[in-house]
Amino acid sequence: MTAFLLAFAISSEVAATLALKASDGLSRPLPAAIVVVGYGVSFWLLALVLKHLSVGTTYAVWSAVGTAAIAVIGVIAYGETANALKIASLGLIVLGVVGLNAAGTH
Repeated sequence: MTAFLLAFAISSEVAATLALKASDGLSRPLPAAIVVVGYGVSFWLLALVLKHLSVGTTYAVWSAVGTAAIAVIGVIAYGETANALKIASLGLIVLGVVGLNAAGTH
């Protein structure tokens, strides 16, 4: 259940970030509302996850997966560049999360 909550928190954060781009500086009401609701839901779910997992692990996974997802969506949906440095940097983010998880919570 905790993994599901974390996955939904990440999905909400990604949706809010995409809506932020679509909001045109928060000047479009529907995307702006999605931003507020999406980030609100994401932080609420993140707070629930923190009842069961360490803050370091939880935040590392939440932020890294969200960052990687937005970067990939940016390349696919918005035509942003995908050069070797960007791909290597995403790999380092994933490696960092794996390292934090492997280090344990103690």
